[in-house]
Amino acid sequence: MTSADILTDGFGRVQENVHAVVRGLTSGQLAERIAPGANSIAWLVWHLTRVQDDHVGDAFGVPQAWTEYGQRFDLPLEPYDTGYGHTPEQAAQVTVTSPDLLTGYYDAVHAQTIRLVAGLTDPDLDRVVDERWNPPVTLGVRLVSVIDDCAQHVGQAAFIRGILLGAAR
Repeated sequence: MTSADILTDGFGRVQENVHAVVRGLTSGQLAERIAPGANSIAWLVWHLTRVQDDHVGDAFGVPQAWTEYGQRFDLPLEPYDTGYGHTPEQAAQVTVTSPDLLTGYYDAVHAQTIRLVAGLTDPDLDRVVDERWNPPVTLGVRLVSVIDDCAQHVGQAAFIRGILLGAAR
């Protein structure tokens, strides 16, 4: 197994979990906040997708899929906004008309991510992609960080899904 295979598998697991957490939910359920100030599934999935889109695109110097998808969401946010540091009020503004909008955007980001990581070699992972940190961030560290962030957020969304569907019984 190569490094590219491991990264492809990690991002593939995120994609599977994104689909599983969104599948069968209504727009209302996706927007539901289980407590005051809590994030919704819509926000969590949108945010993890925006972060992956932004960070992977930046690391490889390619345009984000958001440039095509952003207008479909029709959100009152700046085009570069990934949700980082959102207040509860800003997070509540992230709603979707359909679960397919969330999974469609994630699938577009995933497809681009896989195209970019599929040909990586071990030496490629040592390339510095962000010098604002000490030590500077390498491509390998950035990609693992994105997978970790996405896994945490999709896990949070799955937890909320369980609460919502359990309460609906």
